[in-house]
Amino acid sequence: MSMKCVVSTEHQQKHYPESFLVNGITQDNPEKPVRVDMLLDGAKKAGMEIIEPLNYGLGPILRIHDERYIDFLEYAYKRWSYIEGAADAVTPNIHPVERNGEYPASVVAQAGFHMTDASCPISTDTWESALWSAWSAVHAAEMVLDGDKAAYALCRPPGHHASADMAGGFCYLNNNAIATAHLMKKYKSVAILDVDLHHGNGTQSIFYHRSDVLTVSIHADPRRFYPFFWGYASETGDGAGAGYNLNFPLPRGSNDEAFLDALDSALERIKEFSPNALVIALGLDAFEGDPFAGLAITTNGFHEIGIRIGGALDIPTVIIQEGGYPCNELGSNLAAFISGFENRLI
Repeated sequence: MSMKCVVSTEHQQKHYPESFLVNGITQDNPEKPVRVDMLLDGAKKAGMEIIEPLNYGLGPILRIHDERYIDFLEYAYKRWSYIEGAADAVTPNIHPVERNGEYPASVVAQAGFHMTDASCPISTDTWESALWSAWSAVHAAEMVLDGDKAAYALCRPPGHHASADMAGGFCYLNNNAIATAHLMKKYKSVAILDVDLHHGNGTQSIFYHRSDVLTVSIHADPRRFYPFFWGYASETGDGAGAGYNLNFPLPRGSNDEAFLDALDSALERIKEFSPNALVIALGLDAFEGDPFAGLAITTNGFHEIGIRIGGALDIPTVIIQEGGYPCNELGSNLAAFISGFENRLI
C-alpha cells in the first residue's frame, strides 16, 4: 500500500518541557522536538513528502475527550504561572485515591486529577503542539476517508497513554482514538494495533466497553515496566466490549522472533474481527538501541513487522506515530517499517 506523504507541522515541535520525574529524580525529557527531524529524515528515505494538516477545530477531539479535560489542558499553564515560585511546567504532586468526588477548583488539584504521573508536564506550548498533533491524526484519517489506501501522521507529542480525561507518559490527546473516531464517520468497525514498547493504556481505556473497536497491543510486560497497572493479558474488555481487547505482554529484552510470533497471533485476531479500517499505533521504541531499552527489535525487525501487517490486512489504514526516542537509527527504523508495509526492499 503506497504512501506518498507524511502529515506533519512545525507547530508540533514547540512543546518541550525539558525535564520529568523518574524514580523521584528529575531527568532530561527524552520526548524532544528533535524526534520530529529524525523521523522526517526517515520518511524522506521512504520517499515521502511533507504535507501540513488543516485546523479541524475541537469537534474531532471532543468525540474522545471530556470537555472539562480539554479546558484544563488549554488553560492549565497560564493558571499555573500565577503561582508564586511554581515550577516552569505543570507537574502534579497530589492525586485523588478515588475520582468520584467533587471536582476541585485549584489548578494544583486539577493537575493531579487529570495527570496520571509526572511524565506529562505541561509547558507554555503544550496545548498548541498537542492540538496540531491531533489534527495531524485527523488529517491522515481524512485522507483515507477520501480514498487513500493508507496515510501516515507524524504525531508529536504522542497519544496512546492519554485517556478520555487524563494525560500520562508524554501523552495529552489520544491521537489513535481521535483518528479512529474520525474514521467511524464512514466505517462501522475499526481495529487498533499498537506496536509501541509501552502498553497503550489510554487507548484501551477509551474503547474498553465497546465492540465496534478492537484494541490490540504488543508491549513489554508491565509488571516491572511502565505503565505498570495496565497491559496484562487478563484485560480483555468489559460489558459490550468483552473479548474486544487483547494484550500481548512480552518479557523484557524480547527479540524480533518473540515480537513477530505475538504479531502473527494479533493479526489472526484482527482478521477474525474483520474490521473495515485499521489504525496502527507505531512506536519505534521497541528498538534494541532505544533509550528506554525495554525490548530488542532490530531495524530489519521493523521491516518485517511492516511486511506482515501490510500483507495480512489489505484494508484502509492510518499509521499514527507514537514512541521512538533519539538514537542514530530512529529515522532508519521508520523507513524500514514503511518500506515493509509497502512491500518494498529497504
